[in-house]
Amino acid sequence: MDHDCRVNDFTTLVARQVRADVRALPGRVVARLGPERLAERAGTIAELRAAARRRVPGVVFDYVDGGAGDEVTLRRNVEALRAVELRPRVLVDVSDVRTGTTVLGQDIALPLLGAPMGLAGLLHPAGEVALARALHDAGSVSILAAMASCPVEEVTAAAAGPVWFQMYLWRDRGLLADLLDRVKAAGVPVLVVTVDVPCAGTRDRDRRNGFSVPPRVTLRALADGALRPRWSYGFVRRPRISWGNLPGTADGGSLAARTNQQFDPAATWADLSWFRANWDGPLVVKGILNPADARRAVDLGAGAVVVSNHGGRQLDGAPPAIEALPAVAGAVAGDAEVYFDGGIRRGADIVRALGLGARACLAGRALAYGLGAAGQAGAARAVAILHAELRTALALLGCPSVLDLGPAWVSAPDHQPGPPRQRPPRPGHARSRT
Repeated sequence: MDHDCRVNDFTTLVARQVRADVRALPGRVVARLGPERLAERAGTIAELRAAARRRVPGVVFDYVDGGAGDEVTLRRNVEALRAVELRPRVLVDVSDVRTGTTVLGQDIALPLLGAPMGLAGLLHPAGEVALARALHDAGSVSILAAMASCPVEEVTAAAAGPVWFQMYLWRDRGLLADLLDRVKAAGVPVLVVTVDVPCAGTRDRDRRNGFSVPPRVTLRALADGALRPRWSYGFVRRPRISWGNLPGTADGGSLAARTNQQFDPAATWADLSWFRANWDGPLVVKGILNPADARRAVDLGAGAVVVSNHGGRQLDGAPPAIEALPAVAGAVAGDAEVYFDGGIRRGADIVRALGLGARACLAGRALAYGLGAAGQAGAARAVAILHAELRTALALLGCPSVLDLGPAWVSAPDHQPGPPRQRPPRPGHARSRT
């Protein structure tokens, strides 16, 4: 009798637990498959890239992931950066590693800015709003692209911190002036002008995929979307199918064709002077690989230059950005800040760039992979991964602060030391226009 009672009690207990588990199952599934959990499972940028590749349609992933031509420069950006050796010191107190610095007088918690990216809303409906929030939550700055999915007014209103804005040299000066007025009204403190797009690069992945703005609805696109229901639900619920800062983008057309319609192949340094004359705040020039060009940009009023080959998306065969960095940094040392853009996938890559003369780095694809994988949570995870890896790299290097990094900490492939390290100004000593 006692045995039967014990069995009945055990059976009742098991049944109660099973019922509770069944009731809790939907919530557990949602939690396990939710964006926060998906982001948490990623431990590297490469893992976020793989997750984004699974989650978003192939045409969208290729738009973000791909480069120009045979993608030689795209690959070499990463390979050349990794070829820079780190030179550690030992028995150094690294119990309090510090990653904070300044950019144009703005304090940031880590030397990483969000690079301007077009059409981030194709990866996730929150698009550039999610990217800005992720960066501001980490104590850094987002740079909004003119060809973003979200308009500047929406992003600046939603962001918890400063948003810089990036523009191009377009044919239509009236369109430029109108957009510049909107940027000023939105309270943007810094203008970034990209100068390496006289025309669209040859992007074979986009051509083969028939990538257009807005996207064309084809049987292939429908099938691709059906295999990715989570992405499709967000896309249908809140489509971001055109450029948020530009009028008249609903008629469609290939990305290359639309780029060539607006971008000005006749642009010269005089056009950069126009921006300087019409913008009272700090001006940053992006797309510099030649030290002479860097020097001229600074002479025309740039407070900072970005060493960049457009992520390998323009001229295939251009040098890796990291190889161009030391000479550019040396050409403008003491007169302007130098930022690096091209191939950041690890926190140690930030150390390499700062050692060769950069004040800070820009990351585009790394954050885009996070956004595609899990929205804002994924973008935040990308920043957190790079920040944690940066701290670890500094500790293992024996360097207590990013402000101490310089040529003594790295060896470029040719074993030539980099330029003198740029020292951030003391608080209150930033120049008003640079």
